[in-house]
Amino acid sequence: MSSPRANNIAIIGAGPAGLMAAEVLANGGAAVTVHDAMPSAGRKLLMAGRGGLNLTHSEPLPAFLARYAEAMPNLKAAIDAFPPQALRDWSEALGQPTFVGSSGRVFPKAFKASPLLRAWLRRLDSQGVQFALRHRWTGWDDDGRLTFQTPDGQREIEATATVLALGGASWPRLGSDGAWAETLAAKGVKLSPLRPANSGFSIAWSDIFRDRFEGQPLKGVALTFGAHSVRGEAIFTRTGIEGGAIYALSADLREAILSAGKAPLHVALRPDLAIEELTARLSAPKGKQSQSNFLRKAAHLSPVAIGLLQEAVKISGVSLASLSPPDLARLINAVPIELNGVAPIARAISTAGGIAFDELDDAFMIRRLPGVFAAGEMLDWEAPTGGYLLQASFATGAAAGRGVLKWLGLAS
Repeated sequence: MSSPRANNIAIIGAGPAGLMAAEVLANGGAAVTVHDAMPSAGRKLLMAGRGGLNLTHSEPLPAFLARYAEAMPNLKAAIDAFPPQALRDWSEALGQPTFVGSSGRVFPKAFKASPLLRAWLRRLDSQGVQFALRHRWTGWDDDGRLTFQTPDGQREIEATATVLALGGASWPRLGSDGAWAETLAAKGVKLSPLRPANSGFSIAWSDIFRDRFEGQPLKGVALTFGAHSVRGEAIFTRTGIEGGAIYALSADLREAILSAGKAPLHVALRPDLAIEELTARLSAPKGKQSQSNFLRKAAHLSPVAIGLLQEAVKISGVSLASLSPPDLARLINAVPIELNGVAPIARAISTAGGIAFDELDDAFMIRRLPGVFAAGEMLDWEAPTGGYLLQASFATGAAAGRGVLKWLGLAS
């Protein structure tokens, strides 16, 4: 049998899943080369770090796993093997200790991705991991060799095993363009269509509302769609709405729009006030105040919240001043908004869909492609923002790396 270092393992994709697979494999004694179409590694990780790099979440593991909804049974073993605390320990070992924010989210104390990525790449270099950048994977040739487009033309590489970690189809300018889906489908691999996840949605705002409130946040609200309600923040865009609370509902909203062409969303502007309390406040004499000033003082509504109320009544053909205090109170805590479209996948934070889990064995190997493993956002799962996306990417990358070691007989 050849020595462990003689094994030539190809990782395709230099994001969190691919780099974690490379680390696990190098620790196991395999010779690893990471290929990526971009000129440098970890570009999407750096983009995620612009908001502080939310690595994971501190909530108890059962609640954490529930965030993956239908995909939870398929991700549980990988996350159990590399749970949030393990990810925090790993970060600290790279010189990047973490802290828990007020929302329970976990961040590096540096609050950015670049120091962590630099330390990680130094560690991988010390472990002998090689990088082949500006290598865009195009599939396999007739002899089963991996094929790449490079600045020097096409290149073929023979690999003992391969880990595919090419990401989804969001942020294509950072390398995740979803082009791999057609390549795998041609090999008979079953895929769920790639769709935007944690995305914004379009709304037919009036010109007045759009021009005045584009880019403004709506804070401390509760958004309700069907039986689901989420507290948080939303941001009005020129074409619609986005933000953390929207992302938490995005899977259900997306499916409703895809099936019915629209989704009715309701916004509670003062979710901590009961209707009776709001009604009492709105029953106070208005005097000579404008309606906007009255709402600002009596209900403590921001200008953008009042603008949203005015947008809602304009559609119904009435005015805020004509509403009785009880009706106005009910409107304040159930402002209707009709979403009529999903933002393009290229603008989404993440991607739903991908390789169906029943195409994989327990080691994340694609059954119909022996020796080819898959990890990260290529797989058919989605999760809200809050650390769940990166956690599953790291954990499935580690699982795929362990799977390769086991398949090659290198596992300890």
